[in-house]
Amino acid sequence: MTLDWSKIGANGHEPLLRPRDIYAALPHRPWPYLRQEQGEVLEKWYLRKDDRDIVIKQNTGGGKTVAGLLIAQSTLNEGVGRAVYLAPDTYLATRVRQEASRLGLPVVNDPDDPDFHGRQAILVTTFQTLVNGKSRFGVTGDGREPLDLGVVIVDDAHAALATTEDQFRLKVPPGHDAHNALLDLFADDLKQQSIKAWEDIQYGDYTAAQRIPSWAWATKISQVMSILYPHRLEDAFKFEWPLIADVLHLCAATVTSRGIEIRPPVPSISKIPSFTNARRRVYLTATLADDSILVTDLDANPALLSRAVTPGSAADLGDRMILAPIALNSSLDPEAIRMLAKQFSLGDRNGDGFVDSRSVNVVVLVPSAKVARTWERFADRTFNVKTLEAGVAELRAGHVGVVVLINKYDGVDLPKKACELLIIDGIPEPMDGVEQREAAALANSPTRRIREVQRIEQGMGRGVRDSDDHCAVLLVGSKLAMATRDPDWKKLFSPATRAQLDLSNQVAVQLKGQGLDAVRSALTACLDRDPNWVERSRRALAEIRYVDTGTIRPEAIAIRAAFDLASAGQYSAAADEIQRAINGIEDTLLRGLLREQKASYLHHVNPQLAQQQQGLAVQENGALLKPMVGVTTVRVQAVVAQAQAAAAFLTAEYGTDGVQLVLGINATLADIEWDEDRTPQAEAAWERLGSHLGFTSTRPEKLYGKGPDNLWALAGDRHAVIEMKTGCTTDMIAKKDVDQLGGSVRWDQDNHPGITSIPIMVHPSRIVNHQGTPVPGMRVITAAKLDELKAAVRSFAVALADGQGRWYDEQGVSVQLTQARLTAGKFLNSFTEVNLVES
Repeated sequence: MTLDWSKIGANGHEPLLRPRDIYAALPHRPWPYLRQEQGEVLEKWYLRKDDRDIVIKQNTGGGKTVAGLLIAQSTLNEGVGRAVYLAPDTYLATRVRQEASRLGLPVVNDPDDPDFHGRQAILVTTFQTLVNGKSRFGVTGDGREPLDLGVVIVDDAHAALATTEDQFRLKVPPGHDAHNALLDLFADDLKQQSIKAWEDIQYGDYTAAQRIPSWAWATKISQVMSILYPHRLEDAFKFEWPLIADVLHLCAATVTSRGIEIRPPVPSISKIPSFTNARRRVYLTATLADDSILVTDLDANPALLSRAVTPGSAADLGDRMILAPIALNSSLDPEAIRMLAKQFSLGDRNGDGFVDSRSVNVVVLVPSAKVARTWERFADRTFNVKTLEAGVAELRAGHVGVVVLINKYDGVDLPKKACELLIIDGIPEPMDGVEQREAAALANSPTRRIREVQRIEQGMGRGVRDSDDHCAVLLVGSKLAMATRDPDWKKLFSPATRAQLDLSNQVAVQLKGQGLDAVRSALTACLDRDPNWVERSRRALAEIRYVDTGTIRPEAIAIRAAFDLASAGQYSAAADEIQRAINGIEDTLLRGLLREQKASYLHHVNPQLAQQQQGLAVQENGALLKPMVGVTTVRVQAVVAQAQAAAAFLTAEYGTDGVQLVLGINATLADIEWDEDRTPQAEAAWERLGSHLGFTSTRPEKLYGKGPDNLWALAGDRHAVIEMKTGCTTDMIAKKDVDQLGGSVRWDQDNHPGITSIPIMVHPSRIVNHQGTPVPGMRVITAAKLDELKAAVRSFAVALADGQGRWYDEQGVSVQLTQARLTAGKFLNSFTEVNLVES
């Protein structure tokens, strides 16, 4: 007789609601029990399950996916409503569905699937499927009934937010009828802001980004609407237009050589009612210190987010030794690290050309294809997001060698031997116009560090997926090295990562000043599971506890609240909301940026007061929009004593840490490179270089929309008028560039009567196109001279940091400035070319 199992054990039992019980009842459990940390998280969530917004924080590899799926199933069992699990991209959505299949939980991938609509299965899809202007879940105003959801699980929430911001950004490409019409409409407004930026955009400078003044945008909004509306159904517009059309007057429009980008101050997430009205919203995140972006981008409740759900102990993180070679020895250049990576992948740990150890998989994370090319000689494989799935499968299957992943710092699981040595070679730079402008406005601001630390921590987690994993991590470059030492950077990492950084720094102290062999030895201790290292590593994490209080910055709450008020036409209330945040902020760059946002709201009710606010904004942050009346030029005064000014700046910047001083100066020099994609960084770094050397250093073009890229006051009667052409790809100096330098000299002389203006161009060539006339007295810092200058500045830094460290002592700094030929009297003759050649 065949038993009818459907009639056995089905009566008299309510559906299981506790996620742990659901797991225990699964017929094909992959493990007998959930991990302790997973069980703790699920129990804490269950106690708070009716809170509409809950953030769950676990270390990378702590099993968040399983927790999220069980929460979704619990919500289905309870009858609260449909369950959606959102991954950042299709690759990760596939991985989640595979995990659900392994657990035996019913999932589908199509929003139209009857099992999803009938609440019989969890929908696992991408965040973009839900959040777009043609969402199959419904968009406010499209006439469709929004799909009712019981729970939305947002996996890798911080990574998913990049998708959110992109969906609320309308891009009008060059050559499009609307692009040309908008440029014509706002040409005079843009030129008034900065004629140089306007010309850079016209000439196709990839990094040029200029915001259309908010007051001009608001005043001409009816014309803007007339230009854009006819194109609303085109492929390039149809997914974004429905999300921004109602708040077009509040949007920021940024012009770049790649098009015009239009987006609101924060996403109008209310346009996706299925998300905003979901009964439960659960955000799965790594253990990052700041959750403000969940408030600004997803309108999450800050009071609920401030109480994070975490396991009891943070000791579930795998073993990592984290070293920054350049912090150990400034002579360890990136090429030496690339060679080391190749040797370790082959099993040649001591670099003598013979295999003497176990070979390992080395995974290298790079921010761009350009950086990937520096690894070409050493890489066995290079993968981007399109080829990632096959690459990860190959790594997990066995030994591959050196594998480079382009711009993929999150969502990649490389457990066990898939990745034992992880190298992070830079972090992604902002690519869209709005982010470029914000990055420039907040350069050196504490606020900017938050996202950068987020990317670093996400990247470092690729090779440790559970507590039994181990991975050695090398951070390449001075900026990444600073993150391991500077207290202001370190405090932004999770507690467990901070503990690993502290332990690794104790290793680094013993390696300081030694060569690559010392680094090889330390890495081997981690890779070969030296009992001394393993015991200390586990002990370092044993008592670490998660921080169960989320950090929500007050300005994030204010920015979201202000936008919601402005969207409802309450502009004065929106401005007041921003002002309350301004009152509590010490970061002047951020305060200026917020003041600019306040001014944009005020313009709708009081244009005159708005212009006053914009004037205050640009006083605090010179990278912002200039008010209609312009900005009064402030005369640049040379310092009384260069060495004294340099000592004061270096002491304020680096305190008593000589390693930080060397790393900081190296990071500044690293941004001054011949790269057409990084000219804003080069200009900002050149300003900082001048301050490091004790000169009064400013960026007039940024401050006033006219004048040179940089101005150094060398002495009371001499100015270095500097135009930066580090993005130049030609083998000669173009006529427009010498004309620009001439105009900058005239600006300096007009604003500083009696000053001797020394025209300097940073350009890879000293050959001037025959159509151009060199500016009298013109000098050029060529590629060769820039290399000499960098070497001199590095020597200056190392000499100050060595021994007892004398960067705080005016006399000590004076001696080193003189020896490195960096004094005002020697700088020009040492590091500039005067023998220009006409083509």
